[in-house]
Amino acid sequence: MARLLVDGGEVVVRLTWWERIVTHHRELRVPLAAVARVAVEPVAWRALRGVPEHGLLVPGAVSVGDRRHPAGRDFVAVRLPRRQPVVCVDLRAPAPYRRIAVGDADAERTAERLRAAVAEQGAAERDTPPP
Repeated sequence: MARLLVDGGEVVVRLTWWERIVTHHRELRVPLAAVARVAVEPVAWRALRGVPEHGLLVPGAVSVGDRRHPAGRDFVAVRLPRRQPVVCVDLRAPAPYRRIAVGDADAERTAERLRAAVAEQGAAERDTPPP
């Protein structure tokens, strides 16, 4: 399944080979500065908003790809029967997605790493003098 990582100043979604095929993405990269909120949703289906637009949906089993809703688009990589919690990363404009939601067996730890990276990025930006 997909994994959420921090690489430099970006949140990265690393996809498995089959997720790359169905989503037509090699990986997703979003600047840490675009992250508005990181939360853990214990019930996977609650992290899904809108309707599938592109990717793979097997009802009750898996949802991977783009989902469209009135506020924009989300990218999801969730396996529903595993009852895994989902890390939800809410994003600010001009990010291409409003939310990235990825199932993760160790969701709390992943969310904490992301929150720490976002806080560190924010502190670094505040400490940098204007040009």
